Amino acid sequence: MLAAATQQLGERLDAELLLLHVVQKSRSWLFTHADDVLDIDVQTSYASLIGRRAAGEPVAYITGQRGFWSLDLEVTPATLIPRPETELLVELALQRLSDDAACGVADLGTGSGAIALAIARERPHAQVVATDASADALAVAQRNAQRHAISNVTFVRGDWLAPLAGQRFELIVSNPPYIESADPHLGQGDLRFEPASALASGTDGLDDIRRIVRDAASHLHSGGWLLFEHGWNQGDAVRALLHEAGYAEVFTAVDMEQRDRISGGRR
Repeated sequence: MLAAATQQLGERLDAELLLLHVVQKSRSWLFTHADDVLDIDVQTSYASLIGRRAAGEPVAYITGQRGFWSLDLEVTPATLIPRPETELLVELALQRLSDDAACGVADLGTGSGAIALAIARERPHAQVVATDASADALAVAQRNAQRHAISNVTFVRGDWLAPLAGQRFELIVSNPPYIESADPHLGQGDLRFEPASALASGTDGLDDIRRIVRDAASHLHSGGWLLFEHGWNQGDAVRALLHEAGYAEVFTAVDMEQRDRISGGRR
């Protein structure tokens, strides 16, 4: 059945992940049981999931989970699906946070809580505040925090920095929407199923980044950092925004494919 599903999807990994989800087994189970004849109920369930994936629904939404950093996270259609390239944002954030000193961190637009929870787990002395405008997304993030017993994160509903009036942080991070609103990719593949508000941001994709760059400075302690993810072709534009807003040490880091991915600056 796995071979037939692989042929239907044209992708063995997705077929394997869905099978393992149905049988509730680890990947090692496949080495000795991939050719087993499945119970009829399992076959029916598996065929249903394969049909959903063949129709384009993301595997993460079908299984309700996605790995990020060292965490196995719940995801739903209310949240963006965490992606491996965003782990670079976590790496750069951790480089700017002491292992053993208390500090404040804000994660804007937290979604599933992926970034906030990864930072909080690696820096247990940090106090992380995670914001999101979506109550449904915050509920998922809170369940993920409970699932991993991560207690140094507070979740607050609100748009970007709006619910953080009067608060300052050593570090502010965000993976905001940055796709152009007319980008045809929004109507293709997995993106069709993800929340549009977490993907697109104006005609050039930079509307939310402009707000974050503008507003974050007043929420950073002197010497504090703002770091955020953006599109591969937006490095020049976001560095210009950071310079115009008065940030120092402005930089852009590239991802594994050598594409501009994360930019930031220091107050």
